[in-house]
Amino acid sequence: MTGLLIGFLLAFVGLAGGLAVGSGMVAFLVVLDIIPRLAQISRSYRSIRLYEGAVVLGAVFFTVTDLFQWKFRLFPLSASVLGLFAGCFVGMLAAALTEVINVLPILAKRIRMEEYMIWLLMAMIFGKVLGSLIDWLGLVQ
Repeated sequence: MTGLLIGFLLAFVGLAGGLAVGSGMVAFLVVLDIIPRLAQISRSYRSIRLYEGAVVLGAVFFTVTDLFQWKFRLFPLSASVLGLFAGCFVGMLAAALTEVINVLPILAKRIRMEEYMIWLLMAMIFGKVLGSLIDWLGLVQ
């Protein structure tokens, strides 16, 4: 009986956590108009429904993939191709977010680094790339 109760509790906590994260992602995309801004930056506003569908289908597909622990046997360079697409998406998302809320100019002004803005940007870019490489190459266990 206790094992069944713990199972239901774990299922409830997992679903609640998934709903919280999913709701936060949807709120992030909707409130900040990230997808329309991405379409505007790429000058492909006619394809906005395609972008929205791709985001939803990608989220559902990878959620199901993670839930059922599916394994895919792909060619060796497929990780590079998928990483390139993921990097493009994250980069465009970050660029759109930065333009929407003007984070970097405000940050540079508050820490009095306006004249060093290019160095601040480069440090953020190289830090992200280095951190991603360390994670992907498995250098830290």
